[in-house]
Amino acid sequence: MSTSTNTPVKIYLVDDHEIVRRGLAEVLSQDGRCEVIGDSGSAVEAIARIPALRPDVAVLDGRLGDGSGMDVCREVRSIDPHIHCVILTSYDDDEAMMQAILAGAQAYVLKQIRGNELVDVVLRVAAGENLLDDGAAREVRDRIAATDISHHPALEELTEQERRVLLLVADGMTNRQIAGELFLAEKTVKNYITSILAKLGLGSRTQAAVLVERLRTHALSAPNVRNLA
Repeated sequence: MSTSTNTPVKIYLVDDHEIVRRGLAEVLSQDGRCEVIGDSGSAVEAIARIPALRPDVAVLDGRLGDGSGMDVCREVRSIDPHIHCVILTSYDDDEAMMQAILAGAQAYVLKQIRGNELVDVVLRVAAGENLLDDGAAREVRDRIAATDISHHPALEELTEQERRVLLLVADGMTNRQIAGELFLAEKTVKNYITSILAKLGLGSRTQAAVLVERLRTHALSAPNVRNLA
C-alpha cells in the first residue's frame, strides 16, 4: 500500500456526476499526499477497472445509476481484499450504513464533509484503519454469525448432518471438537467433511468457512437490513 509520506496514496473515484468527480479529484490531490489514478461514472465500469488498477482506496458514491457504492465495494473486495473502500454519500440512513458494513467498507461519510477531513479519512483508511462505528459493525458481525443458512439452496445437496458439520467447521471447530459436539467418531467427521467439500466443489475447510460466511452475509443483507438497526 502507498501509505508513506513520500508515496502518494492511490485513489479511484466513482460518482455518476462528472463535476463531482472533478471536484473530488481536486480536493484529494491538492497537497500531494493523494493521487487520483482513475474514475468512473457507473458501477459496471468501476467493478471492471478498479481491480485492474489496484488503487489503495476507492471512494465510492453511495447511489449510482446502475447500482450502488456498496455493490462496487462488495465486488471489488471479493476480487482484491487489499483495496480499501470509502462510501461517500448524501444519505444518512441506517440501511445504507449497514449495507456498507456488510460490503466490507472501511468508512461511510457524508458529502457535506470538508475537503481536509475527507483527505484525512482517505489517508487513515489507506493506513488500515476501519472508521465505521465499532458497535454497529460488531452487531452486524454477530447477526451474520447467527444467521441460519441450513436450508439455503446452495447447500441442498448436503444431508442434514453434513450441514450441521459444515456450520461447525465455519465456526472454527476442529474435527475433534465437532465429533464431541455431535457425538460422532472423529473419523466419521473427517468423512463428512470430505463429502461436503466434494459436493460443494471446494478444496479446503477454509474455503467452506468462507462460503458459509458469504451465504450468511447475503442472507442478512437481502431483504431486511433496515430491521437490524
